Amino acid sequence: MAMLLRPPGHRPSDEGMTEPTAPQTSDRAAWPAIARGLRGRCPACGAPGLFARFLKASHRCTGCGLRLDAHQADDFPAYIVILLLGHILVPLMIETNSVLAIPLAWQSLIWPALAAILAIALIQPVKGAVIAFQWSRHMAGFR
Repeated sequence: MAMLLRPPGHRPSDEGMTEPTAPQTSDRAAWPAIARGLRGRCPACGAPGLFARFLKASHRCTGCGLRLDAHQADDFPAYIVILLLGHILVPLMIETNSVLAIPLAWQSLIWPALAAILAIALIQPVKGAVIAFQWSRHMAGFR
């Protein structure tokens, strides 16, 4: 009986399997797509209407038909907004307290209100940028 010689590390389950293909090169430029996403536009064609409601992506783009609701942005836009708020508000609070003598009671009203206003103003553009980045890199539902 002849024995078949196999290379070390060979597993019988490997037979008939093909080599993984190299990642697809992207023809989708990231920065223009992100700029369109920041403005609430389709990352592919730039048509308005990325969002159907404040943070809910439209089902499809009205310009090119790209399916927009397949993204998986999850909590990443919120993390980015929190990071931005920390870098904006903390230096502002430190400088304000070193220059002005604002009573603590007023500060307890000013800073949370400013944080809420900035968070609401930043969350939609940041989510649009995350969706656009996912589209440009063929991630999540944009394969």
